[in-house]
Amino acid sequence: MLESATDQEIKICCATFYQSDVVRLLLGDVFHPGGLALTGHMGKRMDLGPEDRVLDVACGRGATAVHLAQSFGCHVTGVDYGPENVAAAKAHAAESRLAHQTSFRRGDAEGLPFDDGAFDAVISECSFCTFPNKAAAATEISRVLSRGGRLGLADMTVSGPLPEEIENLLAWVACVAGAGASEDYVAALQGAGLAGFTIEDQRDALLDLVSKVRRKLLGVELLVGLGKLDGSPGASPEPVEGLATALGDLDLNEAKHLARRAVKLIEDGTVGYALITAKKT
Repeated sequence: MLESATDQEIKICCATFYQSDVVRLLLGDVFHPGGLALTGHMGKRMDLGPEDRVLDVACGRGATAVHLAQSFGCHVTGVDYGPENVAAAKAHAAESRLAHQTSFRRGDAEGLPFDDGAFDAVISECSFCTFPNKAAAATEISRVLSRGGRLGLADMTVSGPLPEEIENLLAWVACVAGAGASEDYVAALQGAGLAGFTIEDQRDALLDLVSKVRRKLLGVELLVGLGKLDGSPGASPEPVEGLATALGDLDLNEAKHLARRAVKLIEDGTVGYALITAKKT
């Protein structure tokens, strides 16, 4: 089935955004709330082990895949829409001496390039909410799982109307505008043949991540004010290496405003983060 122009644009924008230097500047190499500690917790909840074949959907730069391989001894395959992320993930695995235990390739979550029943477990972190066609993604996740295979999904949730300013493409790729309630995710996955759901509230992990981003934005603003960035008024002869390039066209005021709004939305319960596990029947 052909994708609509809008769906294709969202996927390209998401991939471009998560490959960008500014995302690495603000989030580091682990893009999701809770970091690798929450990844490890999910792996334990899924009872991962050395015999498991695991798929990491929207694997980013490979941090989750490498961590799971190191921690549980499983073989992890990562798939991502962004070619630069795939290349970075392969490099990360090689540097970690886990290239033999991991593999990475480009692919679309709504049309996974794998055989039916190819995996014992599927992981998806802070990515399901960005997929334009969640029913198709859920169907593909179920298709590539073996019977009795396990799913671990950690993602943004939205349980009420969002302010108009949040409803734009930037908010979509920042994991807000495409999010739904936990019940919406469960319904999509249930319709694809998954069952035995558990849901954990991980809102504190999201609040911690947004708070860290706010602190980094304030730090960047301070550097701009001190003239430590290339091209800024009164710039120092020794600007912070690579920072101006990473910032690109980032509007600091808009970013700070969105971060403040995000904190309020999390605190009032409109936006959250949930860890969902299930099995294929």
